[in-house]
Amino acid sequence: MKAFEEDHPLLIDHRKNELMLKKSLFEWKIMAEGIPHMNNFNDVSELPAEIRFSDSRTADMRYSKAMTGIELKVKGLLGSTAQWESIEDIKKIFWYNKTTMSEYVADHWMDDDFYGYQFLNGVNPGVIKRCSELPTNFPVTEEMVKPFLEEGSSLQKEMEKGNMFLYDQKKMDGIPPAAYNGEPLHVTAGLCLLNVNPDNKLMPIAIQLNQQPSEKNPIFLPSDPETDWLLAKMFIKNADCMDHESVHHFMRTHFLAEVFAVAALRSFPVIHPMYKLLFPHFRHTLHINIRGRQHLLGPDGALSNSSLGFVGLMELMRRDLSEMTYSSLCLPENIAARGLESIPNFYYRDDGLKLWNIIKSFVKAVVEHYYPSDSEVHKDTELQDWISEVFTHGFLGNKAAGFPAAFHTVEEVVKFTTMVIFTTTVQHAAVNSGQYDYNSWAPNGTLLLRKPPPTTKGQSSMKTVLETLPNVGDTVQLATMTWLLSDRYTDYIPLGTYPEERFDEPEPKQMIKEFQAELSYLSEAITSRNSHLELPYTYLDPAEIENSVSI
Repeated sequence: MKAFEEDHPLLIDHRKNELMLKKSLFEWKIMAEGIPHMNNFNDVSELPAEIRFSDSRTADMRYSKAMTGIELKVKGLLGSTAQWESIEDIKKIFWYNKTTMSEYVADHWMDDDFYGYQFLNGVNPGVIKRCSELPTNFPVTEEMVKPFLEEGSSLQKEMEKGNMFLYDQKKMDGIPPAAYNGEPLHVTAGLCLLNVNPDNKLMPIAIQLNQQPSEKNPIFLPSDPETDWLLAKMFIKNADCMDHESVHHFMRTHFLAEVFAVAALRSFPVIHPMYKLLFPHFRHTLHINIRGRQHLLGPDGALSNSSLGFVGLMELMRRDLSEMTYSSLCLPENIAARGLESIPNFYYRDDGLKLWNIIKSFVKAVVEHYYPSDSEVHKDTELQDWISEVFTHGFLGNKAAGFPAAFHTVEEVVKFTTMVIFTTTVQHAAVNSGQYDYNSWAPNGTLLLRKPPPTTKGQSSMKTVLETLPNVGDTVQLATMTWLLSDRYTDYIPLGTYPEERFDEPEPKQMIKEFQAELSYLSEAITSRNSHLELPYTYLDPAEIENSVSI
């Protein structure tokens, strides 16, 4: 029932009282200026039972953390300030926690084609853009990159053909780094130029580690001494890891999911059809976010042990939110805006767009069933309260970014609800599930690098690489974090599974069945495709996507 359909005074009164109680229980709190607002609970013990972790989830996480900690303690790695003596030694971190992909990463992290592949199908697939013109502050010349392009081609021709892509971390520029042992660390807000070669592989061909070109900020090339090129790639990856973890993982999935959830808890009574549709996609979100702020993204959390530190990561999120647009959260528009419609071997795009359409089709059926016309949308004050709270507390009232402050049409409700469900399920899986696979191996991607980046060529060695990597204790702390975030727990609920059966009417029950069937067909198609790939892309297989942000 929607509010305007209630006609019995007792039920109208009950509905009002339920919302008054929920508004007093779930209140907003400001975490920091310019960051999405959060729930008001200080500890998970204060949460109402229906939004707390199940006992099995709590027990699973404790066991996983304990087992990982025991293994590291036995090996004497946890808390060690020793430096790694060889790259091979890093392979000794975990005997127990290994995946096929994490072992592949450890063997191939130096390969340029695998480096490029990760910008498409690694844990941060939302950053590169097609490059039709070089930024003026990235003076790559024809002469520099000609040896790495197809024979007979040129930089200009490759840009015209749509084969050039750019990674640009300019939003990190100027953020002061954290201190480490009393000394400031180094943050590289760099640029990386990539080219799709004739074998359809995305290859890095030029890297500049800071925004302003200068003698002390050279452009590194694949033909440079091996460890110079390797260090340049590592510093780009370090910036990408910090951007991934704070912006694309925590803020754009965890924090936004929390805003969607708190606004729904405050605006909808449990009998509202939109509550029934949305609430399963908010399961455990408040609980995991409270824990995340305590243990990961807090002043003493694991993420503070990064080159930017807690204060720097908060500033990075603040900058991103001020530039975030509604279209960037809607995958079809995001892919088009970045010019990535036709880049080959982009499985995040292929699977993600299919999932967007399947979710949209399901949402459209349910929403149109309960809102046959735009006038019902106008009349539903609870629905309007929800979008108003999300606009105010999530997007901080930024009208210029295209976010709706109110709903005027059924179509607007369908699009926004699709984005909400996609963000809390598909997008979170894309940026979370592969963290152990890709980032447990510190040389491939780490939040912390200790030495300054190279400023001249020909001065580095493998010893420099080892001195630049985090020490043994820091490496294992960050690897443990990726394991706990990527682990699968026993009370896992896959996308499109609704064990609580909140809907009573036959129509939405049938719509759910059709939604599940579509997801099942896609899962089969992805499994079939993956069987022919050297590197299967499994993160967006519907069977592998959790139904909410719960880890």
